[in-house]
Amino acid sequence: QVQLVESGGGSVQAGGSLRLSCAASGRTFSSYMGWFRQAPGEEREFVAAISWSGGSIYYRDSVKGRFTISRDNAKNTVYLQMNSLKPEDTAVYYCNTGPSIATMKGSDYWGQGTQVTVSS
Repeated sequence: QVQLVESGGGSVQAGGSLRLSCAASGRTFSSYMGWFRQAPGEEREFVAAISWSGGSIYYRDSVKGRFTISRDNAKNTVYLQMNSLKPEDTAVYYCNTGPSIATMKGSDYWGQGTQVTVSS
């Protein structure tokens, strides 16, 4: 069973930046790593994903140009640099790992997440 520990969230004003981290342990770190978020009353949604090599990276349209995903395989850690934050980015952010984005999204296991709050 994989263990996922997210950190780095906080409260910022619109236009600010945050850097999220997710440390994974418990199984081979050779899959996609991804970030998802869930706002109150909403379903969890995909934010960004990166392949093991870093050669394939995907973002949801609303964060393109503002968020950057990266990973350090030696540390089993994935990062999400979030710039130009908007109030609509407010959510609990979660990471996950798996062979595809769909697999990650359908996972039954999630970490505790990290809260990001952006005020206008």
